Amino acid sequence: MLRRLALAAALAALTAAGPALAEDDAAAKAVEAAKQYSGTTITVVAEAGLQALLDTQYSGPEWEKLTGIKVKVVELPFEEIYTKTILEHQAGTGGYDTLLVSPAWLADVVSNGAVEPLDPYIEKYGVKSEFDDVNPAFKDWMIYDGKTYGLVVDGDVLVTYYRKDLFDDAENKTAFKAKYGYDLAPPKSYKEFGDIACFLTEKYQPKLYGAGVINTGYTHFFFSERFRNHGGKFFDEATMKATVNSEAGLKALTEMVEQNKCMSPGIETWGFAENLSALNSGEIAMTISWPPLGRWTQGVNIDDKALSWVPATKVKDKIGYAVNPGGHPQLASGFLSAVSPDSKNKDAAYLYAQWMHSKAQSLKNVMRPVGLRDPYRLSHYDSPEYQALWPTAKDYLLVLKEGASQGLADISFIETFKYQDAMARAVNSAIGGEDPKVALDNMAAEWDQITEQVGVDKQREAYKVWAAKPSAYRQ
Repeated sequence: MLRRLALAAALAALTAAGPALAEDDAAAKAVEAAKQYSGTTITVVAEAGLQALLDTQYSGPEWEKLTGIKVKVVELPFEEIYTKTILEHQAGTGGYDTLLVSPAWLADVVSNGAVEPLDPYIEKYGVKSEFDDVNPAFKDWMIYDGKTYGLVVDGDVLVTYYRKDLFDDAENKTAFKAKYGYDLAPPKSYKEFGDIACFLTEKYQPKLYGAGVINTGYTHFFFSERFRNHGGKFFDEATMKATVNSEAGLKALTEMVEQNKCMSPGIETWGFAENLSALNSGEIAMTISWPPLGRWTQGVNIDDKALSWVPATKVKDKIGYAVNPGGHPQLASGFLSAVSPDSKNKDAAYLYAQWMHSKAQSLKNVMRPVGLRDPYRLSHYDSPEYQALWPTAKDYLLVLKEGASQGLADISFIETFKYQDAMARAVNSAIGGEDPKVALDNMAAEWDQITEQVGVDKQREAYKVWAAKPSAYRQ
């Protein structure tokens, strides 16, 4: 009898604790609330390719099993997501429910009324304590002018990868110190990045080159990072004239052009894939790129058939990780999950976003081979499960955490795409041989034209909102 009474008391205590535990778990709370919409379908926007496979192969089927809500995935190439989000809103058809928004587009989608403010839904369904678990730099992404418009689901930050065996080689260390007067170690400045690239190239070419970089497709990210680490500001806030052709801009772009000379032949046309291939094959000693390389250089995840294109690694256990030169890496792109104001089922759309953003579900997502979701929560960096994926995963996660905490946000004004495009073309032009000063002057002139088209006063207000963020300028 006493044992039965004790068991009954224990069960009662567990039952009483159940709701309280659910209140502290954003994933469980989202699932429970979403069950009332069982039998409905939500349309979710996803980036085409590996990213969309997360929703089609994993999250969508799991969400349907848990809640009864079907997930229809619309795959869009990255360069079309913003445009089609705006066009769909203008059409007002409600064709999308859960949106995918890059933080760089936030000012644009808000000014166009193309995203729903989420604060009422967070108040109704959210678990605010889970927001304390988000790295502050990424938490900053979710808010525009005091309101929350998206929940971060992918935390990008650029990382320096380097060959530990070459950097730790005693002969290399002695020779480098004799030539440059400081120790061979992960570069603390862009000058050091160039010194190391040239030193290792001189010693090992053509078998190996000191560094490789991405020079096509994403060059605005790399220039933007260097520019701000050199103290650059994008505009004169009083006049809203572009200042990208300042001394800081010229130093950043000239460095990029000059350092290419110490890298692999043909480096001027390298994109993400070429850079990854060179690192995995042992052809370069150092690079700056996105977080997935940390896993792929170790052979983690790449047995998935969707990643058959990733080159087999020859550098497993030889790669080290460091925060980028200058100490403030670019938070290059990343994604927020948002809700369309035209959705016919906004609550269900929001609950899917909350579930994907949650502690419990997001940890699964950032470790999966597809989706290309990268850590953004403090609990991701500290996860014993993630740290066990390979021997140096703990070091990698620490660099992601430190880099993001001091990271630089992508620009986010009105017509951000146009400014980014002009920046990328200017950088590519200089890499292709144009005088960096001429390229920057042309870029500044084009930026001024865009600002005039937007409206100087309107753009000034958008710029002030962005520039007030801690991650806009770190100096």
